[in-house]
Amino acid sequence: MKHHLIIDCDPGVDDATGLLLALASNDIDLLAVTTVGGNVSAQKTARNARMLRQIAGRPDVPVHAGAERPLVRAPAGAGDFHGEEGLGDLAPFEPDLPVAEGTGSEAIVRHVMARPQGTVSLIVMGPMTNVALALRAEPRLASHLKQVVVMGGARAEGGNITASAEFNIWADPDAAAEVLACDVRVVMMGLDATHQVRATETRIAAIEALNTASAKASARTLRFSQRVERQIVGGEASPLHDPCTVAWVLRPELFELKPCRIEVECHSDLTRGHTAVEFRIDPATARHFWAVKADAESIFALITERLGAAR
Repeated sequence: MKHHLIIDCDPGVDDATGLLLALASNDIDLLAVTTVGGNVSAQKTARNARMLRQIAGRPDVPVHAGAERPLVRAPAGAGDFHGEEGLGDLAPFEPDLPVAEGTGSEAIVRHVMARPQGTVSLIVMGPMTNVALALRAEPRLASHLKQVVVMGGARAEGGNITASAEFNIWADPDAAAEVLACDVRVVMMGLDATHQVRATETRIAAIEALNTASAKASARTLRFSQRVERQIVGGEASPLHDPCTVAWVLRPELFELKPCRIEVECHSDLTRGHTAVEFRIDPATARHFWAVKADAESIFALITERLGAAR
């Protein structure tokens, strides 16, 4: 079965492996990649996505540059965790192909609305600014999408930017709140699940051993994340956040989801971006689903298999 996807992202060392996984998967019809300012500036995320597309040998996939700043707040970056250019130790270069015409939000609307209802999924690996702008521009988008699969949020694990907030949601909580308030099915891969998926030495070495450009690029970003984890966090194995979205689309059985209602705190500076995940709901009416478990070994096996078969 072909999965028809748009990926909205802010590459980002973990975005890199997520994008490369999608680009290497023959069962994914990647309609477009849209980029947003987040981990690094919008100019750099647009370049980084085009770099990864070129490394993967997929010039057929258009890359659209999106929002440069959050809906109402000042831009925030995460260079400490992704490097000044966003891709860790992966040396930046000017890609051969430019960005495609049209903004990220315009591309989302165009690609989704041009296809039958319920056939296109949207993966979001960064702040949800482009998605919120697309929903504002075309209110029918929510009912036309199959689902939105998000890397973002935290509950039991606590936050990674503040005590209770995960970076992608914290960076533009207003956009996240708008998207979650819409009548669209949302699957959310928060830190509760992604912290279970760790890039151990053995797992990184297995990717390094592969003889493809995509695998080599992924391994370099994973090594950078490992070093950051040791220097800043004090751990040994860095979590692999964003690729969980693609892995769920490809292999949903590797995750456990719980139906819920998710709301985002936008008003308090202290708890900005907190995701309030409420499980006490009627599952029959749920449109939000929170990942609580992830099979890390099988997720890395999937990544290794697909990157090993890449161009």
